[in-house]
Amino acid sequence: MSQEITDAFEDIDFPTLERSLRHPRTFFSSALSILTGVVTVVACIPLFSVLFMLIWRGGKRLSLSLLTETPPSAFESGGGFGNAIVGTLLMVGISVLISVPFGVLAALFLAEFGSDSKTASAVRFCAKLLTGFPSILAGVFAYAAVVLVTGTYSAPAGGIALSILMLPIVMLTAEEAIKMVPHRMKEAAIGMGATQTQVVWKVILPTALPGLLTGVMLAVARAAGETAPLLFTALNSNYWIVQDGELALMDPTASLAVLIFNFSGVPFENQIELAWAAALVLVMIVLVINIGGQILSRNKVTS
Repeated sequence: MSQEITDAFEDIDFPTLERSLRHPRTFFSSALSILTGVVTVVACIPLFSVLFMLIWRGGKRLSLSLLTETPPSAFESGGGFGNAIVGTLLMVGISVLISVPFGVLAALFLAEFGSDSKTASAVRFCAKLLTGFPSILAGVFAYAAVVLVTGTYSAPAGGIALSILMLPIVMLTAEEAIKMVPHRMKEAAIGMGATQTQVVWKVILPTALPGLLTGVMLAVARAAGETAPLLFTALNSNYWIVQDGELALMDPTASLAVLIFNFSGVPFENQIELAWAAALVLVMIVLVINIGGQILSRNKVTS
């Protein structure tokens, strides 16, 4: 049979499929490919220039003392920003604890239980509005809802402000990740007698985990670098959040973003160098969190 098919095509004169720039379509395709490559390189120039500047300016001050000391005063030399690192991690952690559960639960409702309802449409609309929400307004809301009520600037107030910015990112990316779970997997689980709750916990969430973690990492990357909300909620501090063996949660808390904002505008060289080093450390923290999330998601998928 195969020989008969081969003999049938022997008499047909197929055109030679050569790639030549003399053909208009080939020339147009090659030109667009080159243009795309050039635009990609140009778009990467600002990114790599910023990274180079951070490594060059901030790398000179990197040392163990930066991670273990507190910020210096105006005319002091040395110092560090260890308290700001701890404060940043604490407030981002609080915001993750608030935004991730609510974001994933909302995404489950939007994707599985009420995707076509009017409530779902309203929630999606509000979430998309919140993605473009000015960060300073989140700080003002947390200031009115938490700072004025408690009477003090604090890490929980900063975490709540950051969670407002993280929630729509987590919710929308989680919804898309859940929608990408194949329907045949859900139907197979239901056919084997699994309840809706078991389908969610045993099938949907584990399968959508890489997408969920990607959304969380994107939200963390945004929250870690925000300054305006923390100026209204956590303010700043030159002290460690743990004082005399006690966790001072309800006191003003330092953060890397606010420290960079404060030190970058002073006329003292030591503080300016610390601001560059703090910016580099902040980028490294976000990078480590993203890499860790990707590794974790791959391990979960493999297992």
